[in-house]
Amino acid sequence: MDSPGYNCFVDRDKMDASIQDLGPKELNCTELPELKQLARQGYWAQSHALRGKVYQRLIRDIPCRTVTPDASVYSDIVGKIVGKHSSSSLPLPEFVDNTQVPTYCLNTRGEGAVRKILLCIANQFPDISFCPALPAVVALLLHYSIDEAECFEKACRILACNDPSKKLIDQSFLAFESSCMTFGDLVNKYCQAAHKLMVAVSEDVLQVYSDWQRWLFGELPLNYFARVFDVFLVEGYKVLYRVALAILKFFHKVRAGQPLESDNVKQDIRIFVKDIAKTVSPEKLLEKAFAIRLFSRKEIQLLQMANEKALKQKGITVKQKSVSLSKRQFVHLAVHAENFRSEIVSVKEMRDIWSWIPERFALCQPLLLFSSLQHGYSLTRFYFQCEGHEPTLLLIKTTQKEVCGAYLSTDWSERNKFGGKLSFFGTGECFVFRLQPEVQRYEWVVIKHPELTRPASFKAPEAAAAPSLLSHSVSSDPADRLSPFLAARHFNLPSKTESMFMAGGNDCLIIGGGGGQALYIDGDLNRGRTGHCDTFNNQPLCSENFLISAVEAWGFQDPDTQ
Repeated sequence: MDSPGYNCFVDRDKMDASIQDLGPKELNCTELPELKQLARQGYWAQSHALRGKVYQRLIRDIPCRTVTPDASVYSDIVGKIVGKHSSSSLPLPEFVDNTQVPTYCLNTRGEGAVRKILLCIANQFPDISFCPALPAVVALLLHYSIDEAECFEKACRILACNDPSKKLIDQSFLAFESSCMTFGDLVNKYCQAAHKLMVAVSEDVLQVYSDWQRWLFGELPLNYFARVFDVFLVEGYKVLYRVALAILKFFHKVRAGQPLESDNVKQDIRIFVKDIAKTVSPEKLLEKAFAIRLFSRKEIQLLQMANEKALKQKGITVKQKSVSLSKRQFVHLAVHAENFRSEIVSVKEMRDIWSWIPERFALCQPLLLFSSLQHGYSLTRFYFQCEGHEPTLLLIKTTQKEVCGAYLSTDWSERNKFGGKLSFFGTGECFVFRLQPEVQRYEWVVIKHPELTRPASFKAPEAAAAPSLLSHSVSSDPADRLSPFLAARHFNLPSKTESMFMAGGNDCLIIGGGGGQALYIDGDLNRGRTGHCDTFNNQPLCSENFLISAVEAWGFQDPDTQ
């Protein structure tokens, strides 16, 4: 390779303009914590030769399946697969889903080489069915490889990783779509202002979030994407979520209060990412990404599995040729104005609540389970109507016309497991809120204050052991309920007060505990009180002592079962 280490596939002038070659030439670090720190700091980002060496080393150390195609395989098969075709006219494999190959700083020869490598990968990995991120990965690796064969081998090792705890690249539509749902859930929890904007301006918010990988693997300029990839190789898939969340935060900061450039927010974000250098440097982008205190990797894995199971229950495992069946029910569609009836909330208010719920349940429509005006003011009847449904939504209207409520992750029948004793259950997906006189949502305190805990050591279950998901009826298979997402037992909490999500007895219903209750309702559904509690770190949801005008409980119904 010619000095400063560019190969024959790179446009030297573009590369010099994009990434100056000024950095160190050697890396002596061997310990993961130090390597992690150096990757975040960009230690090898300014040295083309050193980045190539580091990529070679990091990818070589990826644990792979026993038979993984290497450079010699590429040399054997490339001629047979490409034949006499011009490399620039080669078709792309179907699994890239018509994704354009980002050129970055590649010359014409490099662009053709990427197509050849992708076709050879398709030949060696027939099980890959959907992988739109791969063209960008191959294009980037080609900048830092001696030849096509070495680039092919690197890409193959990334694809052949067999460490279940080290997810790298989605290779099926099911994995891709569940990642998009997981990203949507993370946006909902960590970028609430941006999420509110997305819901307001897009007809299908998941379609916007389904573009998140394209922001990274396609729209980001080379010097940004390479910095992300540096850390990704050391730390894994979670880094991608972090950076995409940071991009959305910057987009919201820049565009908040401004009219969108088009009526297509999806396209606006793509343009923003492509021109991100006008807004933030690679260093500031990563700084913002790592300032977001995300769930643990294992907890995100549980959420991903929960979303995968929801899609499987819907029969969504491959991309449809016409229209994706996995589109999130846009809140205007999930909450039909013509047939939605509530004594407590308007259609608009229910849509606001629907935009807060986990993505896997936003595939459903609201189903009225209990209404005090229809079923009477009885807590016993409330339980009877709600049991067998998970999750549920509790709505309360006071005689002062205040409106508040809670999203409750767990079937109320769980209360029967404690022998008549009032005990708390539920998971960290529970949240409480008020709608009138002003809108405010309070989530589990650990989400915004992870310093209160550190994840406990636990083994993530197999996909079959994920919690019961899409159907509004609870599964009878106990294996389905082994390890729900954000179960309190996954965390080393300082006390039980941070995990008092929901409790129900014959005489009262309680949401949130520790230092007070977020909601307390008596057995006659007549009186209640609200105050600060440790579980949600909330302010009172309405007048601290209130009289109840109406109570409703809503379930989540799969539209296909109606």
